[in-house]
Amino acid sequence: MARDDGDFERRPDPDALLALSDKESKGKLCVFLGAAPGVGKTYAMLARAQTAKAEGVDVVVGVAETHGRAETQALLNGLETLPRRKCEYRGRIIEEFDIDAALARKPQLILVDELAHTNAPDSRHPKRWQDVEELLDAGIDVWTTLNVQHLESLADVVSRVTGVAVRETVPDRVLQNAADVILVDITPEELLQRLKDGKVYVPETARRATQNFFTPRNLTALRELALRRTAERVDDQMVDFLRQGAIEGPWATAERLLVCVGRNANSEAVVRAGARLATALNATWIALYVERAGQEEESAEVVRSVDQALRLAERLGAEIARAPGDDLAGEALRFARRENITQIVLGRSRARPFSRLLRRSLTDEILRRSTDIAVHVVVQEDSPPQSRQARKLPTLSQTWLGFGGAAVSVMMTVLIGHGLERWLGLVNPSVIFLLPVVLCAVWLGMWSAIIAAVLSFFACDFFFFSPRYELTISQPQEFLTLVVALVVAVITGMLASKMRTYAQNMRQRSQAVQSLFEFSRKLSTIATLDDILWASTLQIQKAGEASSVIMLIPEEGGLKASAAWPPVDRLDAGELAAARWALEKSEPAGWRTDTLPNVRFQFRPLATARGVVAVCGIEPKTPEEPLSAAAESTIASLIEQTAIAIDRSMLVGESVKAAALEENEKLRTILLSALSHDLRTPLTSITGAVTSLRELGEKLPPEDRKDLLLSIEEEAGRLSRFIANMLDMSRIESGALAPRSDLVDVAEVIRSVLERAKRSFPGKDTSISIAPDLPPIRGDANLLGQVLFNLIDNAHKYGGPAGAIVHARREGGDVVITVTDEGPGVKAADLERIFEKFYRSGRVDGRKAGTGLGLSICRGLVRAMGGTIVAQSPAARRRGMRLIMRFPAAGESKRRVAA
Repeated sequence: MARDDGDFERRPDPDALLALSDKESKGKLCVFLGAAPGVGKTYAMLARAQTAKAEGVDVVVGVAETHGRAETQALLNGLETLPRRKCEYRGRIIEEFDIDAALARKPQLILVDELAHTNAPDSRHPKRWQDVEELLDAGIDVWTTLNVQHLESLADVVSRVTGVAVRETVPDRVLQNAADVILVDITPEELLQRLKDGKVYVPETARRATQNFFTPRNLTALRELALRRTAERVDDQMVDFLRQGAIEGPWATAERLLVCVGRNANSEAVVRAGARLATALNATWIALYVERAGQEEESAEVVRSVDQALRLAERLGAEIARAPGDDLAGEALRFARRENITQIVLGRSRARPFSRLLRRSLTDEILRRSTDIAVHVVVQEDSPPQSRQARKLPTLSQTWLGFGGAAVSVMMTVLIGHGLERWLGLVNPSVIFLLPVVLCAVWLGMWSAIIAAVLSFFACDFFFFSPRYELTISQPQEFLTLVVALVVAVITGMLASKMRTYAQNMRQRSQAVQSLFEFSRKLSTIATLDDILWASTLQIQKAGEASSVIMLIPEEGGLKASAAWPPVDRLDAGELAAARWALEKSEPAGWRTDTLPNVRFQFRPLATARGVVAVCGIEPKTPEEPLSAAAESTIASLIEQTAIAIDRSMLVGESVKAAALEENEKLRTILLSALSHDLRTPLTSITGAVTSLRELGEKLPPEDRKDLLLSIEEEAGRLSRFIANMLDMSRIESGALAPRSDLVDVAEVIRSVLERAKRSFPGKDTSISIAPDLPPIRGDANLLGQVLFNLIDNAHKYGGPAGAIVHARREGGDVVITVTDEGPGVKAADLERIFEKFYRSGRVDGRKAGTGLGLSICRGLVRAMGGTIVAQSPAARRRGMRLIMRFPAAGESKRRVAA
């Protein structure tokens, strides 16, 4: 329902309130903006800081660059200054802002000079503006200084104007998100005088500066940039205040234009006129298209015209907006007030005279209702009149169906009327003839309802009014009754048909939303990138009845078709060029665009926060017709969801790689730690013993020399075992280990290992228990001996003075070998982890001797010989740990392989 200007709903913009809430949870940023160095930004900031301290504010100076200026240095007196962090850079010591000290101090307000400064390489953040953002997130208010040439969007402009490249830049969003921007401004003549007086640079530097950067032309251009950027920031701040307070605009603090895009071909002329006016006023502008709520555009020509006009506006620098509404003029004015628009540009409506008698045109309605916004009407006198967009007519089959349905329904109503007249004495039968009109409107559409209304008019006169069975009327009131009934029937039919169309559109939109929801849910369960691409191409093909292809960027560069439905054999050179354009320029290319419009596909970028990750090509079923508004909207949503899913899949892949790198880094750290311990310790002992023997020689008693030589032998053996373990682990992981498959006498191997252990571990007790009926196994005697030696070595390290117990027996078709110690044991949760590489934290007493490779090597060797090895929990035994190995007996191993 249309409302007057004063009836607009006044409520705060929820997005503006949410942004305000986010800002209130953080610290406030105040930027002292200047056109060039030397205008007095630091001086102004420190002067205000002195005033704030006098008012009781907790002020701390994080960093302030005075550049030796005495008057600026004097303003630091009485202000708490944080000590700077010293670091080495290119052979000299430099001082940087200490963000950790600032966060620990956490003052109410901190001063951080030179926002565009680049930090030293070892700093937490590469740029100082990132330090400031961390301070703001911590709830600390920050005052800082910035020259306008350091804004990222203006760096190229300043380089062209001044000829000086700007290397340090700050993102524009930092200035946009600032709570306050204070312009520190002086005239170019005054700044040049300050240079001559030595208040900016030393005399020699000042002389070179006046010849290059500090020229009147450059300073004037920079001053204009600073003034304009400050005005834009204040204007944005004003719009935020209006939205947060639900205050109706416009407030004419700055010019903002709204260009209304219509459904005819004149829209492009209106857009160009609006662009010229915005350029002349140096104003921002928005191109708006208002579509009737619940109705889709049925005409391909209308869709094409609106689409071209909006794309033209976007190329000319406008912001694009669409808004649904039944009251087109009211919605346009509501949007204008919400966006603080000061001027509206629209085209002259070419309505027919009869239409003007029934209702005002959009232009007339906006002119009538706009009491506080200027309206510009674009008139094209030389252009040919635009033909009125004809309503979509029904097809021949639909016409016959509608006419037949109307005739049948009227005939049935006549029969019903005769029955009611006979049995109930119906006096006014015209009322019942509304029934066929409504039924035809609901089932067959508006044309059938109008035909039913006309047929009802004549049927009621012919069958029910005197004289009957003649198309004549004897009484004037009967004629009036029939006319009223006809008008009511037509109006009722039109309303019912409109509701039918509205219900159909709502059903289509509901189906589209349901389809998008199901697609989103499907994407959330898909893990692999290929499945995402195939699901997306199928959904896009179904939504637009068009062929679709998605092209990814492979690691070697270029573009590669990763999924297509229906399958596409290959893309020609023009289509590949359009796809590359969409990738590089992040804008559509190909069919129905301004770039390579003759190719069969329209390529659209799949953009995410990290940039364009892929392109999607769409080949319409009928290239002569544009996509419908519903299909266009659905495909755009599908492309956005696909881009998010691809980005999520890539993030998952990167996280897996990062986890693998982290694990590799962890293993490398552990390996280096093991190497430093297990190589350095024996080498230190060997070096010390050799040094003692060389320096003292014959002076040492024979027993001491014998002990030193024995120590050298033991440590050398320890080094040999460590290197052998590393080589064995390398062979196991590379798959190069190929054990022999000989008959092995387990008892003999155990006895030989026992002799070797007595020599290697003097003073350590090792007892064995071997069953008399122990059968041989198939394997490698050397590898089995190495496994047993490692297990005995492990038992001696952790088993305490009781040593190790080796037991071998037969259980069914297996040979079981156990190595038991009497130490403190292993935690139940670590029984499996002790077989991992470099794991050395399994013992209950927390000892971490050795490299952590012994048990991992043992498991690898045992598995290579077809056996298993497990550790038994201390919960099953009273003390110590038991390592149990199982090997199939020689006769059983063949049967197991055959099975």
